[in-house]
Amino acid sequence: MRTVKIFETKEENFTTKTISFNDKLCEKAEPGQFVMVWIPGVDEIPISLSGINFDGLTSITVNGVGDASIALNKKNKGEIIGIRGPFGNGFVTSKGNLMIIGGGTGIGPLMPLAEKLAKIANKLTVISGAKSKENLLFIERINKICSEIDSEIICTTEDGSYKLSGFVTDYAEMKLKQENFDMIYTCGPEQMMYKLFLLAEQFKIPIQASLERIMRCSIGLCGSCQIGKLRVCKEGPVLTSKQLRSIKEDFGKFRLDATGKKIQQP
Repeated sequence: MRTVKIFETKEENFTTKTISFNDKLCEKAEPGQFVMVWIPGVDEIPISLSGINFDGLTSITVNGVGDASIALNKKNKGEIIGIRGPFGNGFVTSKGNLMIIGGGTGIGPLMPLAEKLAKIANKLTVISGAKSKENLLFIERINKICSEIDSEIICTTEDGSYKLSGFVTDYAEMKLKQENFDMIYTCGPEQMMYKLFLLAEQFKIPIQASLERIMRCSIGLCGSCQIGKLRVCKEGPVLTSKQLRSIKEDFGKFRLDATGKKIQQP
């Protein structure tokens, strides 16, 4: 583990903060990879990178939902956190007509990917959804990325407080009926991604999905992040269509809790 000093923080909304720091190893990370973040005196948690060498900094975007993430969100410029990684397999870039779909804070790990795809894609469709306008993240950044390429941006909220109303899965299905896509990339709530996986199978389009699990070792030894026969920290966090098919009995349905017990997805 290495310690880093927080360079800057940004309040994205009332529960979500982006924390930026300098780290040479993270500068070489691939979109979709994650780091283990140590909050001194609290715990260590896995977080995917939302910025890779973005304005010269590495960034993580944290939604404060548990003791560790809430403690991390209270950190300010100049304070110290610990970093291990980056770990795992990231997204594999491709050319052609591409679709990116993010739900809630799941749009974060997709931002470095979008920046990379904007340089090679023929067209990029970005669908971002959240419960409300306040929960939609990185709208300005998405607009900037998409301004440099043939693109379409669809923002939707469950309560209809910003532009369109509804779920990202509905708009993804609409676009899949209208156009032929070469790849779908997604990150967000697992049940959302499971529905997108089923759509991808229906339309015979490859998909890459970034999964989230409890992680402790981050190097494939402890088994706390296992789903089916796959370890999310090692074979993932980004899984391909083939890998998702191999875990379809658990994907979107079950996960391991902190004790290792198999429980239903919320």
